[in-house]
Amino acid sequence: MKFLHTSDWHVGKTLQGRSRLDEQEAVLTEIVGFAGQHQVDAVLIAGDLYDAAAPSADAQRILIKTLLALAGTGAQVIAMAGNHDSPGMLDAYRPLAGHAGITLLGQPRAADRGGVVTFTARSTSETVNVAVLPFLSQRWAIRAADLLTQTPAEAASSYDQQIRELLTHLKTGFTPGAVNLVMAHLTVSGAVHGGGERAAQTIFEYWVPAAAFGTEPHYVALGHLHRRQTLPAGCPVAYSGSPICVDFGEQDNTPVVVLVDAAQGTPARTTDLPLIAGRRLRTVRGTVADLATRAGELGDAFLRVYVTEPARAGIREDVLEALPNALQIRIDPEFAASASTGRAAPKPDRSPSELFGDYCAQNGVDDARVRALFDELHDTLTSPADAALATGTGS
Repeated sequence: MKFLHTSDWHVGKTLQGRSRLDEQEAVLTEIVGFAGQHQVDAVLIAGDLYDAAAPSADAQRILIKTLLALAGTGAQVIAMAGNHDSPGMLDAYRPLAGHAGITLLGQPRAADRGGVVTFTARSTSETVNVAVLPFLSQRWAIRAADLLTQTPAEAASSYDQQIRELLTHLKTGFTPGAVNLVMAHLTVSGAVHGGGERAAQTIFEYWVPAAAFGTEPHYVALGHLHRRQTLPAGCPVAYSGSPICVDFGEQDNTPVVVLVDAAQGTPARTTDLPLIAGRRLRTVRGTVADLATRAGELGDAFLRVYVTEPARAGIREDVLEALPNALQIRIDPEFAASASTGRAAPKPDRSPSELFGDYCAQNGVDDARVRALFDELHDTLTSPADAALATGTGS
């Protein structure tokens, strides 16, 4: 049987305040196209459907439209909550989604109460079991383990042990002669971060070893880390990565959706299907003049710009005039010397203008216009007439 593995859609995610809903919708339309083209039996979406627990109406519209379109291809659609999603909201929509052939899971469930989704593959008539483990923070892993396994939570002292117990319980829903799959949203030790994940939920105790999945699954479909990668384990364990680069830390990632061929008795085989609808993210460096000459080669990519010249008034506007798609504009560290923490205290006879000049020099700002504006503002605020007006004592 064949299925698509995808995750970390982050519908509604903005970049430096810029909406990317049009891009996100276009990428998800690509995924729907692949589901129809390859006539897959299922689509597994391993969490972080939305970027926020309270998504906008437009974000919800795009997601619902996409899920319905995927179900319209004849595929079984199984989606679960990641750390960005609201588990309660997904569970609230679960009955309605079920009528459309879409399985949503917000909170972890016992194997015999929806935690394992079983269906018959339309292409091969094989039985398929999907053990689904939505994201669990360390705080809630203990409660979930106690609820689902009915074992003393105190017997396990770390996050990975709790997750192992949950996986062991869910795998009781596997059956002989079936294609048995796991879908989870978590961090596996040794995996490479994509660049845009929430650090607090991918480091410290928030990880498990790949060995935690055992050897029984034919494939483990992971979400949470945004880079496409396969990890060494006793069975195929893979992240699909995000289908769109969510910030500049991911600009070198190649967005894909993973086409998986799985059969009884053999490890699954994968094929990466590249996604091209999202706009590229690029980091560029140069003087304003240099950047202006490169505008044509940068296309419609969103840009992070490092300017290799000292800061001055109007430099941001000049960059934006040359590169309208520049979302981050910074002075290159080489030209923005940080202030020295050990400098001597200013002499008491230094004027405010001289002190401001020192401040500008220490921060790499070399612009006479800025100094002139400071002097004008200082003169205005310290002149006797204006001071009287400011305090309300004038006649």
